[in-house]
Amino acid sequence: MFKRFSLILLLALIPFYLFSAEINVTALRGPTAMGMVKLMKDSESGSVNGNDYDFTIEGAIDAVTPAIVRGSTDIAAVPANVSSVLYNNTDGGIEVLAINTLGVLYIAEKGDSVHSVEDLRGKTIYSSGNGATPEYALRFVLESAGLEIGRDVFIEWRSEHAECVAALEANDGAVAMLPQPFLTSALLSDSSIRVALDLNDLWMEAMGTELITGVVIARTSFIEENEDEVRAFLSSYGDSVDFVNGNISEGAALVGEYGIIGEKVANLAIPGCNITLITGEEMKAALSNYLGVLYSMNPKSVGGALPNEDYYFI
Repeated sequence: MFKRFSLILLLALIPFYLFSAEINVTALRGPTAMGMVKLMKDSESGSVNGNDYDFTIEGAIDAVTPAIVRGSTDIAAVPANVSSVLYNNTDGGIEVLAINTLGVLYIAEKGDSVHSVEDLRGKTIYSSGNGATPEYALRFVLESAGLEIGRDVFIEWRSEHAECVAALEANDGAVAMLPQPFLTSALLSDSSIRVALDLNDLWMEAMGTELITGVVIARTSFIEENEDEVRAFLSSYGDSVDFVNGNISEGAALVGEYGIIGEKVANLAIPGCNITLITGEEMKAALSNYLGVLYSMNPKSVGGALPNEDYYFI
């Protein structure tokens, strides 16, 4: 009788093992990872909505894109334009699942001389994000104001945002482009640092569209084999985003726990991080418009061509 009961129990459990997906997720240290922290915490206790997760937080995009290409990660949060570049470079090997971060970029100054884009003339701007959304947003704002990079204004690229904060803190009169929450970190560390310009507002004024900073992508082959599990991930991710935005102190504690950024900084920065999760047709409409703007500026910024319909996971 006992053996029969054990067999029945084993057979009852088999579907859970067969259909529980193991998903590797990679995010950049910043708002994209901040929106995932509740899901990260829940996954420590076991499967969430039928999925088992292994999360990796990286400091630079150079560590994320190879992981997608070689298949060591299944889902990744990346800058918006990088998703299009990857799509083109892999012949449709990735799809975009959602927009997860809107505009978070600012010009900060250790001083009080920059009050307009024109005031950047002759200055050097420390920035991270070369070849990604930050570069093209900054380039667009500067060129729209008639400033030529390399002649009128100079950009010193750093591999991580934290390096830009360090350069800003170390040099009086320094200027840096920083996203949240690194902007808040700089403001807290040095009272002489101030927000000089809001790139998100400047972009909106010029283009009439939202500046989209980050998206979530997945390998196409992984989606084809695990579509239900991917949709379950999006549902759980959406719950995590809602938790972080709606419970700032608790979300900030988790952000600090996972070493994304300090809890104190996160508590102040979350409201300005524009963490979101936009999916489906709304995602497609906003992202296709944004990529179209980038393509008109520089086709290389999106990988040489605008993505086809199969780029969007609907």
